Amino acid sequence: MGNNNQTSSRRGLSRRLLLLLAVVAAFMVSNLYYGQPLLERIGADMGIAVAGVGWVVASSQAGYLLGLVLLVPLGDMVDRRALIALQIGATAAGACVVALASSQTALLVGFMFLGVASSVVQTIVAYTAASSTADQRGESIGTVTAGVVSGIILARTAAGGMTELWGWRSVYVLAAVAGIVLSIAAFRALPADSGARGDVRYWRAVSSVVVLTRSSPVFRTRALITMLLFASFGVLWSGMSLLLSGPAWNLPPSLIGLFGLAGLIGIVAASRAGAAADRGWGQRVTGVSLAALLGSWVALSLGSWSLLWFIAGIIVLDAAVQAVHVSSQTMIVTGAEESASSIIGSYMVFYSVGSAAGAASVAPVYDVWGWTGASALGAFFALLAFAVWGTERLRRPRKPARARLARPAQHAGAE
Repeated sequence: MGNNNQTSSRRGLSRRLLLLLAVVAAFMVSNLYYGQPLLERIGADMGIAVAGVGWVVASSQAGYLLGLVLLVPLGDMVDRRALIALQIGATAAGACVVALASSQTALLVGFMFLGVASSVVQTIVAYTAASSTADQRGESIGTVTAGVVSGIILARTAAGGMTELWGWRSVYVLAAVAGIVLSIAAFRALPADSGARGDVRYWRAVSSVVVLTRSSPVFRTRALITMLLFASFGVLWSGMSLLLSGPAWNLPPSLIGLFGLAGLIGIVAASRAGAAADRGWGQRVTGVSLAALLGSWVALSLGSWSLLWFIAGIIVLDAAVQAVHVSSQTMIVTGAEESASSIIGSYMVFYSVGSAAGAASVAPVYDVWGWTGASALGAFFALLAFAVWGTERLRRPRKPARARLARPAQHAGAE
């Protein structure tokens, strides 16, 4: 990478810059989650049936997947400051399309474009990983991830309140304004970062998701866990509005959005998990957190008759998901910081696939079997994630806890 980034890596990130990155990440990830508490309202306004309304969220996740594959790897080759600013600016355009959509097709296209641009979140994570010193990397990633968690939570809360006051389209007007303002702020605050290296080619970086999945056991295990982890996560946050706005509770979007506040504990979990990963405890954190994720669905399954149990389940699920997520990101990047964009982008492909699968599958399951069926689906994904982790630990119990990946071209690494 260029000299500016090498200097940044030696010195680490200042608290002020780290805070800015966390704030930008919070707003950008919000674009993917504004719609979750609004599914029923959007479906009614646009004439979309219950069984198909999950595709509103799934389309943004599909766009996010494209951005992860096609845009995030560019961070290993170009000035990340310019890439980050351009992607943030593009979210404003996507939000405008959604806000002005007059047909289901236009709506889905707008959500997909918004998802593509919002993959800037992972460009930011990669920038953070590459620019941090070795002893602060996990904690720095945890701080940015805490911003991401905050964005997810506040997105749902703000979207619900704004929809009650001004309609669901007002949410995406806010997203467009935020995209313009933060694009300018990021370009002015971030140092120039020439990521170009002679041995990196675009299509080689894009194909790293295939190369890493085939050649690196560490990456393959962590990516599969992440896919199942976020499928379970997607089942909750996309299915929640169907439960809470349905006959069981008949809550308005403003109150549904407030349930996201229960996930605030995930901010603490993200920060602590990053610090634990810096100490080499990533595997331990993963096992405990996946067990907690599975247990959370017992409480969530009671949501049809008890909101207290439902809230308790949200708290545990969000904390568990963020702890595993931060631990995995720290482990796969350690030892390969110069290729952070390609690695993080490849890893997040599995996140996107899992989130989209959870969002798309919960609506038809709920339509047939109600919240009990949706809870069983979420628990099934959680059980599979725990089984993947447990199988890998039984197969290689004596390997070091801290994962190390070489750059994609070398495919090394052990867990």
